[in-house]
Amino acid sequence: MLLAVGLSGLARAEAPLPLERVVLFTSGVGSFQHGGVVHDDATIEMQFSAHEINDLLKSMVVLDPNGTAPSVTYASRDPVTKTLGTFAVNLTDNPSMGTLLGRLRGQKVELDAASPVAGTIVGVETRRVEVGEDQAVEREFLTLLTGEGLRTLALDSITRIRLVDQRMQGELEKALAVLALATDNEKKAVAITFHGAGERAVKVAYVQEAPVWKTSYRLVLDDKAPKARLQGWAIVENTSDADWNDVRVSLVSGRPISFVMDLYQPLTVPRPVVMPDLYASLMPQRYGQDMSERSRLAESLDGDEVAGRPRRQMARSAGGVPAAPAAEPPATASALGRGANDFKSDGVSREAAKDLQAVATGADLGQMFRFDLDAPVTLERQRSAMLPIVSADVEIERVAIYNERVLAKHPLSGLRVTNTTEVDLMQGPVTVYDAGSYAGDARIDDTAPGAERLLSYAVDLDVEVAPRAEGRPEEIVNVRLAKGVVTVSRKLSRTKFFEVKNGGDGTATVLIEHPLDQGWALVAPEKPTEKTRDRYRFAVTAEPGKTSTLEVSEAMPVVEVHALSNLDDGRIVFYMKATSTSPAVRDALENVIRRKREIEEIVQGRQVKEQEIGTIDQEQARIRGNMQALDRTSDLYSQYVRKFAEQEKRIETLRGEIAGLLAKEKEARASLDEYLGSLDVK
Repeated sequence: MLLAVGLSGLARAEAPLPLERVVLFTSGVGSFQHGGVVHDDATIEMQFSAHEINDLLKSMVVLDPNGTAPSVTYASRDPVTKTLGTFAVNLTDNPSMGTLLGRLRGQKVELDAASPVAGTIVGVETRRVEVGEDQAVEREFLTLLTGEGLRTLALDSITRIRLVDQRMQGELEKALAVLALATDNEKKAVAITFHGAGERAVKVAYVQEAPVWKTSYRLVLDDKAPKARLQGWAIVENTSDADWNDVRVSLVSGRPISFVMDLYQPLTVPRPVVMPDLYASLMPQRYGQDMSERSRLAESLDGDEVAGRPRRQMARSAGGVPAAPAAEPPATASALGRGANDFKSDGVSREAAKDLQAVATGADLGQMFRFDLDAPVTLERQRSAMLPIVSADVEIERVAIYNERVLAKHPLSGLRVTNTTEVDLMQGPVTVYDAGSYAGDARIDDTAPGAERLLSYAVDLDVEVAPRAEGRPEEIVNVRLAKGVVTVSRKLSRTKFFEVKNGGDGTATVLIEHPLDQGWALVAPEKPTEKTRDRYRFAVTAEPGKTSTLEVSEAMPVVEVHALSNLDDGRIVFYMKATSTSPAVRDALENVIRRKREIEEIVQGRQVKEQEIGTIDQEQARIRGNMQALDRTSDLYSQYVRKFAEQEKRIETLRGEIAGLLAKEKEARASLDEYLGSLDVK
C-alpha cells in the first residue's frame, strides 16, 4: 500500500494522510488508520494492490467532521489493455513516435525543429534516403498543414511536440498514468475527495488482510527463588508497501469474524432477449391435441402414462416448480480495535466518532485482550520486528509432572506459573533459562492475570515412577424386587499404584496425572490435588533416596434390570447368596424358586403322561398291522381286540389327567405372576 497525494480536478491536499494507527488481530486481519489535515476541497489518492480492493470496499470509513459527505472513486478492475483502449490515444501496443503521430492525424500541434512550427498533422510516411555512395536508410517524415501550406519535417529533427487540444493532452496523460500504475505490481488508485471549507482534520480507516502477530516468551529462573523474570515479545510483520513511521500499534488477541466478498468485480444481471413481432415471414404452425380427445385417451390407459409421458412429469411441466427463496447476503462485520475512542483522542467531534464507531466496531471485544504499545513504532516495509510487551516477575513453583502416556519412566521438569502481571499472556513458546543457562522450551496457553499454568520444559532424570495396575472383582451392592423385575446394582473397581523414587538431593513435588474416564468415580484419595477436563492430578512429596507410593482407586456403578420370570434358578441363587442381599429379598427369591419348581414338577408330570400316550399310539399302530394279517375268528385276533380296548381306556384316563395338570399349571403360573407383580422389597 503506497500513499500519495494526487490531482483529480480539485485542489491538491497540502499533505498526505500518514499512517497513524495499526491494530493487528490474531485472526489474520489488521485495522489501519490514517489521519491528516486538508484545506477546502481536496483529493487524497491512495494506492492498493488489486487483491486488497475487496476488503477496502467492505470496510473503509472516511471521516470529515466539518465537511460534507466525502466521495470515493477507484480504478476499474478491467485489464490494462482494455482500459488503454478506452482512451482517445491508444497506447496498448507500445507505439513508436511515428505510429503515435499517425494516430493523431487531424490534431493541431506545435513543434520545435530548426524553427518553431505550428500546424495540423496530415500523416507520417517512411522514405529511403541516401547517406553515401550505394548506401541508404529509412527515415520517417511528418507532414503538416500550416498556414503557408503543406510542410514535411524529418522526425529525427523535431525536438518537441505539444498538442494544442487540451482534452487530447489530458487523454494522453491519463493513458500514461494507467501504464505507470500497471507496472507497479498491479496497483489500483483509490481517490478520496473531501468537500468543505477551511482547514480541518480528516481520518481514513479500513481493514485489510495482515499477518497474524505472534508472541514469544523468555522465563529466567533464579535458583530457588519463588519468582522468575518473564519477558514477552510480540513478533510483528510489516508486509505492506509503505513504511511505518511513528505508528501507534495495538495487538489484539481475539478472532473477530472476517470474510472476503467480491465487491470489486463488476456484476451484471442477464436480461431476456425480446424479438420484435415480424409478420412478413411466419413460422410453420404446430397445433396441439384436442383436450377432450386427450382426456378420453387418458381414461383408456391404466393411469400411469399419458401419450407416452409419465403423469408426474406432466404435472411438473403444467404447474412448474416453485423457485427457492433467495438467501439473504451475509452481514458484513469488521473491527477497528477500540473504535470511536481512537478518533476522539485526536480532536474529532463526539458525534462524528459515534458514526465511525457504528460502522467500524461491529462487536464488543468480549473475552479478547489487547496490548497497546506505549512507544510509537517505526518499521520499514517488508520488515519484521520483535516488540517488547511484557517484562515483569511472576510467581513460580518447581514441580515434576508425570504422565504415563507421555513418558513411562520419568516425569518432566516443570513449573507452576502464576500470572502476577497486570496483562493477559497470549499463548506462545517459552524458553526457560535456569542457573544462567538454557534449560528447555515449553508452551503456555492464554493466561489471564491471576491464573495459573503448568509448564514442562525438560525430562527430570532424578525421579523415577513405576506404575502398576491391580484388578478387583466386581461387587453386588444391592438387589431389589419390584413388580416382577429384579434390579441389581453392581460396582466395578480398579486400582493403580504409582511408586515414586527420588534419586536427587532435594525434596521433589511430583504431580501425577491420571485419566479422568467417564463413569468412573474417584474413591481414594478422597479428592485430587487438581482436576482438569480430562485428568486428575495428585501431588506426591518424594524425599531424597526414598520411595513414596500413591494408590488411586476408582469405582463404576452398573445397574442391571431383569425380568424374574426369565432368570434361571442358578442366577437367582447367585443373587440370594450375595452378602449385600437383604433377608426380605432373600426370602422372596426363595419363594420364587419354590413356586417355579412346583410349576416345573407339574410340567414334568404332564410331559410323562404325554409320552405314555405317544408310546400307546405306537403300540396300537403295530397291533393294527398284525390284525390285518389274522383271521378274525382266531384267538390271537380276539386277544388283540381286548388289548386294543384296554389301551383306549388308558388313553382316555391319561388325557383326563393331562387336562387336570394343564389347569393346575395354569393356576400355578397365574399365582406366580400375581406374586411377582405384588413384590416390592429391597
